[in-house]
Parts: sequence; C-alpha cells; structure tokens
Amino acid sequence: MTTTLIPAKEVAARNHASFPNESADYRRARNALLAEEIELRRHIEHVAELRRQLPPGGEVTKDYRFEGENGAVTLADLFGGKDTLVIYSYMFGPQRERPCPMCTSLMGAWERKVPDIEQRVALALVARSPIERLVAAKKERGWTQLRVYSDGDGAFTRDYVSAEDADVPGYTVFTRRDGTIRHFWSSEMNGKMADPGQDPRGAPDLDPLWTLLDTTPEGRGKDWYPKLEYRNGG
Repeated sequence: MTTTLIPAKEVAARNHASFPNESADYRRARNALLAEEIELRRHIEHVAELRRQLPPGGEVTKDYRFEGENGAVTLADLFGGKDTLVIYSYMFGPQRERPCPMCTSLMGAWERKVPDIEQRVALALVARSPIERLVAAKKERGWTQLRVYSDGDGAFTRDYVSAEDADVPGYTVFTRRDGTIRHFWSSEMNGKMADPGQDPRGAPDLDPLWTLLDTTPEGRGKDWYPKLEYRNGG
C-alpha cells in the first residue's frame, strides 16, 4: 500500500513555534528549513526501507573464529539468541599504540546503549589486535557492556572489511534465518566518495557526536576530531 504524503511545506506550515525576540526574517527562514528537515526525515526513512528490501546477501560459508574475553567463539556464536548481528570493526591493529580516537568516540556513545540495542539485535566489536590489548583498552575507557573480539588471523577482516587487511573501520550486518547466515549490508562509502570540502563520512552517521554538532552554528568544523584524552579544555 502506497501512502501519499502531504507536501513538506504544507506540513511545516502547521508549525506555530516562535521564540522570544525572533525577527520575521528568522521565522521565515526557520520554517523553510523545517520543510527541508521534514524532507530529510522522509528520505532517511526511504533509504532505510530500500535497505530492508535488499535481496538476500551472500551466504557465509567460512568458519570465522574470534577470540573473546571468555575464549574462542565463532561468527554464529556472536548472534547469541538473535536473528541479526551487527559487527563494528574498529581501528586498533597491532601496529597501533592506542585505538583510533574516532572509533573510540563512536564506541563510547554505544556503551550505554548496549542494553537497548540488544533488545533487537546482537552487537560485537572486532579488531585485529590480540584480545589482551582490546580488553585493556576497554577497561581504560571504563566500558563494561560492549563485547570485544580479536580477529587474530584476519580472515574476517580481509573478507568483510579490507582485502588488504588495512587498519580501517567497517560496519557489517549479518542475518541468520533457518540456520543460514548471510551478509545483509555493509557500509561501503569511502574517502573516494567524499564530496568536495568534506571529510569522508557514511550515511547515516553512526556517531551521535556529528549529528549533535550539525545542529550548531560551529558545525563539525574542517579540522577537529575527537581525541582519546582532553587536557586544559583542548
């Protein structure tokens, strides 16, 4: 059944918000922006629906194994009792002294949401360093709910993140239906797809940090990135 949507401008015209001392110019511009925000919301849902309608992805036939905090596990084990598994591959390979600050920012935002996320799907974080390093870094951040796993032999990383086994992030979704595990969706945007004047980014943004900054006059900035530590306010 196709739903006919009311034009965004008409929906925005229902807005009766106003704030102290705002000018007529501000209100006109804000209502025009509201119509664009409504269109954006609709497009986000449209893209999500297209994603849900993807044909079945490739069947997982390899026996991928990981080292977790409680020992060795398989890809199937990571599902737990869920039908869908999200794996975030973060940048903390053996060549790195510290984990990637950008990945750490994202994972920190998810830490408190794990109980909510796992009402619907399973979530696992995978990196190429030995599990001891991953656990130590997790404890350093005070994380207790995120599950971390080492892709020690790199087989999973080479197949689903980087064929060259590069230290790059990846976001991969798998499904398990009738005992068969399939690849559902992976983030495929990369630096070569960035628009002029913008840092590489996916859509949607998985880190709420950027969504929040997008609502401010300062925006994301062109040369600011999260850090692992801040001293003296900088």
